Amino acid sequence: MDDDLDFSRARLAWSNPLQVGDLSVTAEQVLSLLDNNLTDERRARLHEVVAMRSLHLVPVLENIYDRGNVSAAMRSSEAFGFLQMCLVDGPGAKFKAANRVTRGAEKWLDVKSFSTPAACVSDLKERGYQIWATDLDTQDSIDTLDWTKPTAIVLGNEKDGVSAEMRGLVDGRFRIPMLGFSQSFNISVAAALIFYRAHLESRRLGDKALLNEEQRRQVLANYYLRCFDNPENLLRAKLERMS
Repeated sequence: MDDDLDFSRARLAWSNPLQVGDLSVTAEQVLSLLDNNLTDERRARLHEVVAMRSLHLVPVLENIYDRGNVSAAMRSSEAFGFLQMCLVDGPGAKFKAANRVTRGAEKWLDVKSFSTPAACVSDLKERGYQIWATDLDTQDSIDTLDWTKPTAIVLGNEKDGVSAEMRGLVDGRFRIPMLGFSQSFNISVAAALIFYRAHLESRRLGDKALLNEEQRRQVLANYYLRCFDNPENLLRAKLERMS
């Protein structure tokens, strides 16, 4: 059986200074103090990945039954460089993902959890996102979307799709064109196809779709911290030596 992962820990800290255990440290301090504890290869890889991170697309997964599908979607989203993901689960739902499927992708994502569609949509709207949902009952294809705008894509559960409440809140609905007898893609497959299309569209936007300098430093500081089992103790020891 797959190990379970607690995604309440998959939130990035956007405040500066950051709270690391009992320590309050700035992103700049984290980067400076921990830099020498990384190998050259690890450091270069972190900078390379963060340079291509994007908040232009935010996937939203609503009440997905098969947690393996959620985990696979997380892995695909992270692989295409999208930093954030939203989970909408009703009261009592306990999201835990399959470790063998995510392969550590959750470590590099900023996962936001919501108990209602309204709360999720309100958060995204406040941050300037247009919100589109997948829906087999619409004739509008994925080509309908204006990818130049920051976009959130909602994928619903395997049985009923996106909820009626969510459909009433989004800006539009679309489907992925299919030419065969099959009527729908598996959720994880649909997610990967959508993320790849979003990735191609984001590349056309260049730097406009990527994090700004301040965001990159904040994410990089978070990633530095996640490279160590106990970054609090490591930072405290370095700060004490400097005092």
